[in-house]
Amino acid sequence: MSLRECFVALGDLVLPRHCPVCGRRLTLSERHLCLTCRSDIPYTHFWERDHNPMADKYNARIREQIPDGVEEAYGHAAALFYYNSESGYKNIPQALKYRSALGLGREFAAQLGARLASSGLFADVDLVVPVPLHWRRRWGRGYNQAAVIAERVAACLDARFGRTVLRRLRYTHSQTTVGMEKKASNVSGAFRVVDRVEARHILLIDDTFTTGSTLAACHQALRQVYPPSVRISVATLSYVGP
Repeated sequence: MSLRECFVALGDLVLPRHCPVCGRRLTLSERHLCLTCRSDIPYTHFWERDHNPMADKYNARIREQIPDGVEEAYGHAAALFYYNSESGYKNIPQALKYRSALGLGREFAAQLGARLASSGLFADVDLVVPVPLHWRRRWGRGYNQAAVIAERVAACLDARFGRTVLRRLRYTHSQTTVGMEKKASNVSGAFRVVDRVEARHILLIDDTFTTGSTLAACHQALRQVYPPSVRISVATLSYVGP
């Protein structure tokens, strides 16, 4: 048994580790997820498809906010895996967001980054920007889950990590507590570019894509500073779907 395995075994005696997807206790050789749930991850493969359900939703949101006559390139969009309200895989972004599961988040962020790096749609990304938290929420949580993901994705893409490019100007209700019809108005005008970094292809990062309202609001803020020649794409760990 290696030294690491000894430490893990001792830790499991005090605080047993459990799979966040199914809840089963992890064995010594399992890390973050059990082998069964790891083998069944419902990957989207959106990084392989220019047009996909997530990209179509994102671009529909973008078209709602651009003035008539202004051209906007079709934005690329990808998520690592699907989940719905009945899926245990929803516990992966929720564990990162609410239970400080940073190691779990970084592992899946690396998976996302590797797939984006292998894709012709995202390989030229040169700036990765996380959706920012309001300072009050970040102070309470201690970290920004989107920044945890974005930092690892930026490393995989060999791109700059734009932690401070965007700022959230006002405190908003959590999108998980707002009805579908109010999500867009909840985040409209909530973001601003405060640290402009030169880029040709910006990748916006969030933990989960539901309606695309938050990412569209960030896109709108970026477009106030970056011209249409700068492509803006998006990526998340999870996509709420089938």
